[in-house]
Amino acid sequence: MLIVIVFMLGIANFAMHSAVMRSGHPVLQDVPWLATKGGRRIAMALEFLILAAALSLARMGFPMSGWAYGFYSACNGIAAWMILSRRK
Repeated sequence: MLIVIVFMLGIANFAMHSAVMRSGHPVLQDVPWLATKGGRRIAMALEFLILAAALSLARMGFPMSGWAYGFYSACNGIAAWMILSRRK
């Protein structure tokens, strides 16, 4: 069950990440390497590596990996909400 939860959180993280990248928010222009297509691919690859590590640890029986990835997802959600709603 933990693997399914982490996988679903991963889907949500990819969706949030993609929405933020497409938002055109000025903060993205402050980080020059994110403004390029290659930089965005690297950022998505890093997101995938984090998900793969969390899934691997969950499969090996480390339940704290699920909690850690859940916390990471919550932080991503708050940051995405702030960027997409133009709070900052």
